[in-house]
Amino acid sequence: MFCGCRLGAMWGMGQGGQVPTSGTTVQPEILDLLSDRVLDGGPVVGERPLSGGFSTDNVLLRTAGGEAYVLRRYQRRNTCAVEAAVMRRVSPHVPVPEVVLADEDGSLVGEPLLITRFVPGVSGAAVFAGAALEDGPPLAESIATVLAAIGSVTFPAAGFFSGPELRTDAPRPKFCEDLPAFVEDCLAQAPPDLGLSREDRAALVGLAREWAPLVAQVRADPALGPRLVHSDFNPKNLLLRPSGDGWRVSAVLDWEYAFADCALFDVGNLLRFGDELPPGFIERFPSAYREAGGVLPSQWRQASRALDLFAIADLLTRPADHPLAVKAAHLAHSIVAAGR
Repeated sequence: MFCGCRLGAMWGMGQGGQVPTSGTTVQPEILDLLSDRVLDGGPVVGERPLSGGFSTDNVLLRTAGGEAYVLRRYQRRNTCAVEAAVMRRVSPHVPVPEVVLADEDGSLVGEPLLITRFVPGVSGAAVFAGAALEDGPPLAESIATVLAAIGSVTFPAAGFFSGPELRTDAPRPKFCEDLPAFVEDCLAQAPPDLGLSREDRAALVGLAREWAPLVAQVRADPALGPRLVHSDFNPKNLLLRPSGDGWRVSAVLDWEYAFADCALFDVGNLLRFGDELPPGFIERFPSAYREAGGVLPSQWRQASRALDLFAIADLLTRPADHPLAVKAAHLAHSIVAAGR
């Protein structure tokens, strides 16, 4: 999960689930225009901001006809066209919100925006936090099935999407093919007071060099890619609903940073913070993923960790008091300690 800086286009951070917050963010004239020209449930009679991502604002809109939509506005970086195209591409296989409108160039209201139908559900982060002992394996089965479906979408070449045609010809971030160089570059930008010693930093680069051949191997494996990578596939970007035998994924959110590469990027993201996963989740995940058609090579766990080091290193470039930077620093220290 690369977050927001120079590599936001590659491994981005999503909105964190459709969680209501307080306040009002949409101008009345925009609401009137949307009611008249886009929404089929009549005028907008209620709005509520939802928790947003690094580069988007999300607002729940309710109409007089009882319909509910999510308005997504792109504040820092316009990825509307790509996100809408990816969601339409995966919708036959993956539960995603229905795209109602993608105004990618802002011709409708003067700014890029995406409107989707609201999907009810509980944030995966909340479900994981309150999961009972018996919930872990069913959650692993449901989520592994969805992740395998995402990884079933293939592309002719790896890369970053440049527009609605989903061609993988967008400019590539610096060092994105060279794990040791990437980690070293991120550490050079990391705050000195992040809690990583000089020895920790050197050891992290050393691990990146050790893992680089495995990274190259799995990225070149045609059974693993080029596949669609969500790039922020973790509980906060999943909506879940209860079913008769556990929880099921009702929607995968926040596709703005999707790209094409090795499917194990998403596996590493999902399993990054193992201590936050319910008991039995990690144990059930590999077999559930394979049963759903996903491919895991013999060294899949180490390879997915190695690929996820791109994301962890990028998080280290955030300010030292940022919660994600703190978590990333703790994880980096644990990775180094385990490798010694």
